[in-house]
Amino acid sequence: MPASTVIICGTILLFIASALIEPSSLKSGALKGMLPFAAVLAIIAIGQTLVVQQAGIDLSVPGMVSLVVVIMTHYPAGDSSKLPAAILISFGVAIAAGLLAGVIVSKVGITAIVTTLGMNALLFGLDIKVSHGGLTQATTPDLQHFASGSLFGIQNSVLIAIAITAIVAVLVKLTVVGRRFEAVGANPAAARASGITPGRYQIGAYVGANILYCCAAILLAGIIHSPSAFQGETYLLPSVAAVVLGGTSLLGGKGSVVATAIGALFLTQLDQFVLTTGINAAVQYLVQAVALAAGVAIYIVPWGRVRKRFTDTFAGGRGGPSTETAAPT
Repeated sequence: MPASTVIICGTILLFIASALIEPSSLKSGALKGMLPFAAVLAIIAIGQTLVVQQAGIDLSVPGMVSLVVVIMTHYPAGDSSKLPAAILISFGVAIAAGLLAGVIVSKVGITAIVTTLGMNALLFGLDIKVSHGGLTQATTPDLQHFASGSLFGIQNSVLIAIAITAIVAVLVKLTVVGRRFEAVGANPAAARASGITPGRYQIGAYVGANILYCCAAILLAGIIHSPSAFQGETYLLPSVAAVVLGGTSLLGGKGSVVATAIGALFLTQLDQFVLTTGINAAVQYLVQAVALAAGVAIYIVPWGRVRKRFTDTFAGGRGGPSTETAAPT
């Protein structure tokens, strides 16, 4: 069964269960409060998908999201006329961070985990510097109005997430660059033998991912009136979980950004459902971990081999045919 079908069915079942067990989680006010955060997570997870498709994993998500949120709130300091400059600075930082991480991974050869972990520390250092030690700053009125606004009854953040999902999906699946991108992720050596330069696509994955993190963080800075200087800390595990639930292999290669976006919606509604039941908020992380483990179990564990090994072991224990040859008398 295709990965997208699995996550779509799972999401539908989750909403049905929410309606039956905890209807308050699907009320109009609850959905309006949930969907913008689902949109933010979807955009971040799509960025993470690009890196995972290149057989990497990006641990710098918290630092990048937090830094952009701080830039978008502290630089304007309530003055909406400074928003364009803050946006340009944010995208400049995101592109620079993506280029640096991509070059280190593809050209220097340091693993993605080590590189992005170090990048995350660097970004948090800048975050603390810009926020003057982690001080909270309210967002500007124009950014808040845009992020919380709607068009034809659909919230702007949701429309942006849908548009980004569609654009990235078309680029990856329907263009020559996208097909080469997936080929490099699946087998860099084979791609190189075909005349493709893997480094370009690997660097592009990190640059594209950081641009998407920046887009999501700008929206997040407007959705929350007074965002924390460490607002991105809660997005690392969910972004990876959404990628895995969407069926993208952690070993690289093909993936579906549409399935990833649906996985983000699934996780956000799951969190909403858990919280509306009155369970301690700390359980939220456990639920995310379980969802990640479930995705790994469904898409990555080779169940055919496991079943065969279990069958062979069980048959051997029941006195099945033995491969040993009897010693001559």
